[in-house]
Amino acid sequence: MAQYFQIHPQNPQIRLIRRAVEILLGGGLVVYPTDSSYALGCRLDNKEGLERIRRIRMLEEQHHFTLICRDLSHVSAFAKFGNEAHRLIRQLTPGPFTFILRATKEVPRRLQHPKAKTIGIRLPDNPVTQMLLAELGEPLFNSTLIPPDQDDALSDPLEIRDRLEKSVDLILDGGIVTYAPTTIIDFTEDEPSILRQGRGLVDFLA
Repeated sequence: MAQYFQIHPQNPQIRLIRRAVEILLGGGLVVYPTDSSYALGCRLDNKEGLERIRRIRMLEEQHHFTLICRDLSHVSAFAKFGNEAHRLIRQLTPGPFTFILRATKEVPRRLQHPKAKTIGIRLPDNPVTQMLLAELGEPLFNSTLIPPDQDDALSDPLEIRDRLEKSVDLILDGGIVTYAPTTIIDFTEDEPSILRQGRGLVDFLA
């Protein structure tokens, strides 16, 4: 049965964040709010957590997974990018964007796109996420909480508890988070391009 913490969305209680980190370090799977939706998260080396996410969302092997990072120092350890990408990511974050980048050898193969060898990177503008990452000291493996029978992510933490209380270890209730897909920017070619226009706006990219 999942633990359930009601956490302040703007001023998260540090004792709850530290308890969430303990659960993550113990191999737990956590539901937490971001700036675009609720998400499922676990540590990068948590193979069982990844498989639990696959089962909850009924994902295929080709699914593109994402790392949630606190800052660019985290990003540089797991993704390859040049000066232009560095400048643009710094300009747009934290915010509702997903960046597709070439994965470094630090990224476990199970987290990379199996053919492209790429990884999605997120730096969300959400106090709960940011404090969680700061206390954990490392990126989180992340997947938007979209049930297999729906097109949109779950937004109500009470509904999430009803549906997933036996499938996850912790639900961080940060209030209603209306689903707004991130804007996806691909940096794997010579010029950056928008793969999906979402909540994040970039006027200078086609």
